[in-house]
Amino acid sequence: MKPEAKAIEPFHTSAGDRALVSAPAVEEIESEPLPADRFSNRELSWLDFNARVLALAEDAGQPLLERAKFLAIFSSNLDEFYMVRVAGLKRRQEMGLSVKSADGLTPAEQLTLISARTQELVDRQGRCLEDEVLPALEAEGIRIVHWKTIDKPDRKRLSEYFSDHIFPVLTPLAVDPAHPFPYISGLSLNLGIVVRDPVTKEERFARVKVPDNVDRFVRVKPGVDDYLPLEDLIAAHLVELFPGMDVIEHLVFRVTRNADLDVEEDRDEDLLQALERELARRRFGPPVRLEINSTGSSEVITQLLAELDVDQGELVEVDGLLDLSSLWQFYGLNRPSLKDAPFVPATNPAFVEGETPKSVFATLRAGDVLVHHPYESFATTVQRFIEQAAADPKVLAIKQTLYRTSGDSPIVDALISAAAAGKQVVALVEIKARFDERANISWAKTLERAGVHVVYGLVGLKTHCKTALVIRQEGRTLRRYCHIGTGNYNPKTARIYEDLGLLTCDEDITADLTDLFNVLTGYSRQTEYRNLLVAPHSIRSGVIGRIEREIEHQRAGRPGLVRLKMNSIVDEPVIDALYRASRAGVQVDVTVRGICALRAGVPGLSENITVRSIVGRFLEHSRIFHFRNGGDEEYWIGSADMMHRNLDRRVEALVQVKAPSATARMAGLFDLYARPDTRCWLLGPDGWERSPGAESGLAPVDIQHELLRSGAARSE
Repeated sequence: MKPEAKAIEPFHTSAGDRALVSAPAVEEIESEPLPADRFSNRELSWLDFNARVLALAEDAGQPLLERAKFLAIFSSNLDEFYMVRVAGLKRRQEMGLSVKSADGLTPAEQLTLISARTQELVDRQGRCLEDEVLPALEAEGIRIVHWKTIDKPDRKRLSEYFSDHIFPVLTPLAVDPAHPFPYISGLSLNLGIVVRDPVTKEERFARVKVPDNVDRFVRVKPGVDDYLPLEDLIAAHLVELFPGMDVIEHLVFRVTRNADLDVEEDRDEDLLQALERELARRRFGPPVRLEINSTGSSEVITQLLAELDVDQGELVEVDGLLDLSSLWQFYGLNRPSLKDAPFVPATNPAFVEGETPKSVFATLRAGDVLVHHPYESFATTVQRFIEQAAADPKVLAIKQTLYRTSGDSPIVDALISAAAAGKQVVALVEIKARFDERANISWAKTLERAGVHVVYGLVGLKTHCKTALVIRQEGRTLRRYCHIGTGNYNPKTARIYEDLGLLTCDEDITADLTDLFNVLTGYSRQTEYRNLLVAPHSIRSGVIGRIEREIEHQRAGRPGLVRLKMNSIVDEPVIDALYRASRAGVQVDVTVRGICALRAGVPGLSENITVRSIVGRFLEHSRIFHFRNGGDEEYWIGSADMMHRNLDRRVEALVQVKAPSATARMAGLFDLYARPDTRCWLLGPDGWERSPGAESGLAPVDIQHELLRSGAARSE
């Protein structure tokens, strides 16, 4: 069978990519077609990723509060998964859309498997908390206590706190013929209460929402790290909320709702207004999950399922505390011995300043600079680049994409300062960035008021590329400088997300970026670039073309090599190209943090494919692509994962990195990921396994800690 040429669309490729795919046809590589069961389910693969996060919480080698943090992250991740992915599957099921996933499952079949896997993972999380983390915290003097274990003086103090600070904001809502079942907001914590009229003996249901604008865990007494869950405090005082009634039982429950937005961008109206309208509707999305404390009676649970219109398969029973994302409160305690050691990011050697301040522009004229966050400082590299551009009188214009940024963004402040100084400033603010929509709408309005030209990108596409372009007058000529990265312009996440960025004044790259901004802000329909691959036109075809080229090299006796690092790999044409490469003998090495629909190590299909996942202190976020190319190595970085949404529904950009010092550095990263003693998970035909195993005799090495140490050494 010949390679699937239809997956490579020549009319979507740049001139260089057309040369790749129009070269002499690749000879037949496979003797048999690719098997139908070659893809893993993306939703179950995501749950596998969250299981790896949970495994860090279960790891006794982690500092104690870091374990609590990973329990919180696991919960937050699962919330978003249900709000978006499960919500989408449920919507398709309800609409009667039985389109199967790439692995052959209907929406209903996927929902059934998700429900079972979620319950299994939530049970694991509960055991980790109750059997390991809480006892270890108690040994360190940090306790979560319950009302019945608190002595009378402390109860009196807490009752006064309840009366003064909690009781006034509580609103018990009855359910009876005159009071319909109340609306339950998404992700809120609630008490479901059964009360009995002592006269009529009639039982009624009521709901009390646990306030979310106070700490979830109430300190029992000053100076002692004993904490009472807020829902326990409220439950202990229910008689004050229902005087004259008998409180029969209560349980804690939580509802997750569909939070995906449906903005019709082709309407003849302002996109910002349309998005604001949809955001107002988000809190009223249909339920997709009901979490309950397992202490509730079957009658109350049945009533909740009926009133909320939730299926049994959408019920998750929790033995213990609900919503462990609130464990972030404990991570905020001043207990440094229970956390990872703090670190100061190094300054990239190219930007180290002596007694005389150094111009970023002079540095970039001397050569390209590759920066690696969080090991290298965002503030002294990317942020400095934008701030110096804003302050430099020779800079005429700044153009930048903003997908996510921080609440007090120095990047936004610099753009505002630049506009105030009379520079031409263009900010492409992606107001559809999921769960950051409100913040980005606010930034867009702030920037517009400051005189920045704000645009929202292309209809039907999210702008996800991470790019900044500076135009500077230097003598009689204009010189362009730019940054293209894998991560957002967010100084806060730059301390916890692992990302790469290229700073350069290369004429081809900056010319490409000029053309790309013209596409984003104007009516240009350009799809070909000199040194960029840009989705939705040329990333898929460019990557597949380069994989096919490795097959050609392999068949010509030049060993092929493809090394990829990304957040997720789901796109079927790309995966199939990797399978064909593996069958041809090309060595394929994939490092993926999250979803992986590719099956590794399957005989006759993917023996030459290694897939590993690194999950640790920092969120691995960079996207790197390496092709050996017969010795003429190619390295690319950018914003795109190998997913349908990135390749078809977003504006993404990959840039080829050519500076020898930068490519050597990326080669070193790939070598570090592939070390046999690297602490990671390896994907086999039957799923993920921790590596290295005890039988290997190797002490596992945390490469993030290794990179921290090497960065600290460089800064000394």
